[in-house]
Amino acid sequence: MPTRSETLARATDLRMMFEAQGAALVEPPILQPADTLLDLYGEDIRGRAYVTSDALRGEQMLRPDFTVPVVQMHMAHGAEPARYTYAGEVFRRQESNASRANEFVQVGYEVFDREGPAAADAEVFALIAEALRELPVTPVTGDIGVLMAAVAALKTTKARKNALMRHIWRPKRFRQLLDRFAGRAPVPASRKALLAGKATTDAPSIGKRRETEIQHRIAALRADAKAPPISAKEVDLIGVLLDLKGTMPVALERLYDLCVDLPQITDAVDRVAARETALAARGVDTQSLQFQASFGRASMEYYDGFVFGFRADSRADLPAIASGGRYDALTRQLGQGGEIPAVGGVMRPDLMLELEGAT
Repeated sequence: MPTRSETLARATDLRMMFEAQGAALVEPPILQPADTLLDLYGEDIRGRAYVTSDALRGEQMLRPDFTVPVVQMHMAHGAEPARYTYAGEVFRRQESNASRANEFVQVGYEVFDREGPAAADAEVFALIAEALRELPVTPVTGDIGVLMAAVAALKTTKARKNALMRHIWRPKRFRQLLDRFAGRAPVPASRKALLAGKATTDAPSIGKRRETEIQHRIAALRADAKAPPISAKEVDLIGVLLDLKGTMPVALERLYDLCVDLPQITDAVDRVAARETALAARGVDTQSLQFQASFGRASMEYYDGFVFGFRADSRADLPAIASGGRYDALTRQLGQGGEIPAVGGVMRPDLMLELEGAT
């Protein structure tokens, strides 16, 4: 295992590589406000955050990553184009895997740029790929935006589409909801009783939910029960999309084939094609680069477009050596009325050194 000094030295080298691209060095505080930021992370990270309470500042957490605080900092100053880099510790509980570190160093590069998403996506990916070129790792890419466009195009109620959108990052729950909305899953006995008016509550609260909230939920379930099921054709098309994988040229051909039946995803697929062109212009071998339509769905919930990861070829036990993606919507959420296209990536210098030591 690499020593702390070796890890920090590698982190400095990586950070300087990004500074050479014009990135400004930033150092967000280790202690972050949990009440405003925690919900922006994925379910996995929320469950592993170190949260504490402060009498003056309220609920606080040790930073589980850098991207969210960097976006918050950037959006507070006008959302102008910029590039940032950082290197420092992040903290995540490891309750189910004691072999993983609960404190590790992250080095990252974040690009806020209005010139065009394809070029910025390619810039971030290509820089990280270059830093990893001597290591036995394989990159995989995806695009959450294609699935989002497919869900938005479903001929069903707004409430159902909103529910599916919320669970895009939870593959099992997403599939369960899709099957339920399509009438392919049995209705639980408790829900049948509730919909029939045979299950009510007179209690003022259940857990943290008030009676009015419970009744609102019951009304929403009854309204949903009256909505027609999502068609089998639409559900099957979503299934085809979720299973789609291959090299970039093959994946793009299949995506455009899907556009015949799902024309609403065409703009999102065009963005994938533009990104392939930009990656190739950066020297990335897109002929062998893998694309998986479902990739990134168990990652950070703020990603809403391009996603990527680099995994060790012979170490399935290791987390991603590097990962990242596009998070335009996050800038909107934290921008108080402003927004700017943004993409970034992070690297694990400790894992890079570990792989080097094994070769």
